[in-house]
Amino acid sequence: MSRFFSGKYDKLVPYTPGEQPRILNLVKLNTNECPFPPSEKALQYAGEHTRPLNLYSDIEGVEVRRALAELCGLRPENLILGNGSDEILNFAFMAFCDEAHPAAFPDISYGFYPVFADLNRIPYTEIPLRTGFRVAPEDYYGLGRTIFIANPNAPTGLALTRAEAEEIVKRNPGNVVVIDEAYVDFGGESCIPLVEKYENLLVVQTFSKSRSMAGARLGFAAGSAALIRDLNTIKFSTNPYNVNSMTLALGLGVLMDEETTRKNCRTVMENRAYTVRELESLGFEVLPSAANFLFVRSDRIGGGELYEKLRARAVLVRHFDKERIKDYNRITVGTREQMDILLKNIREILEDMP
Repeated sequence: MSRFFSGKYDKLVPYTPGEQPRILNLVKLNTNECPFPPSEKALQYAGEHTRPLNLYSDIEGVEVRRALAELCGLRPENLILGNGSDEILNFAFMAFCDEAHPAAFPDISYGFYPVFADLNRIPYTEIPLRTGFRVAPEDYYGLGRTIFIANPNAPTGLALTRAEAEEIVKRNPGNVVVIDEAYVDFGGESCIPLVEKYENLLVVQTFSKSRSMAGARLGFAAGSAALIRDLNTIKFSTNPYNVNSMTLALGLGVLMDEETTRKNCRTVMENRAYTVRELESLGFEVLPSAANFLFVRSDRIGGGELYEKLRARAVLVRHFDKERIKDYNRITVGTREQMDILLKNIREILEDMP
């Protein structure tokens, strides 16, 4: 750090994103991207309808919000767009947390939650996952805190039912509950149908995973009109033009081709089931995932060692050093070809073990 860096951030530990190496013929299964590109239909629409780039983008993303509202069964005023869902999550920490409203989230979950809390100087509590890495809804009842829950959770892939999530919202009427649904399209139950029922519920989703737009950066949140106004106050106080014109056009094109999104999700889920069967046949423990990734461990090889051996073979997965999960690796579900390459290399690594 330079001598000019503000002391209020001198203890800030930034989020560590998944590695983005440039390795020839890399099988990249570490950052939960969709293995399929946006459809030709979506790309063609974006190419024909991007707003002239010498003009500012649409501040409110009117057309995208209108299409999302129709898809979600909401009104446009129930929605806000962001530069990826991460930006919206940061807005939520800024808008709904402070000394009087500290944050709470699981101790093993999305690594950006404690970073956003520290960045905004918000006190927070990390609630330990139960046995089997389970989020126990009862641990969040009546907390008197702003709650953030990734559902399905990351990196475990485990999901709460909608009824379980709803009970958390009901039991915290005086605080906002943020349900982060980045992976919900791969087998989870979305809480978006509950948005107009509970004024304290905010549901955050992303176009990065199921909608193949990780590089374009588009996310959204659904909530009561009052909560969305709060978030817009933060947005318009930081960066009103937060979503660029090309991303808005592509996002609308993707929404106009929902059939391709659903087809891609089905393929990922089929590949997930196939990979689970194959890994379990090799003796791996695989947590039941409702996401586009698997959380796995083996008694025959440590998580860190498997990660390194796979990386040496140009297969990249995600390993975490945190004590409770250091024996595990998180593996993105890719194409069938990618999963076969992964499995082939794991078999060879295990065969070489003493």
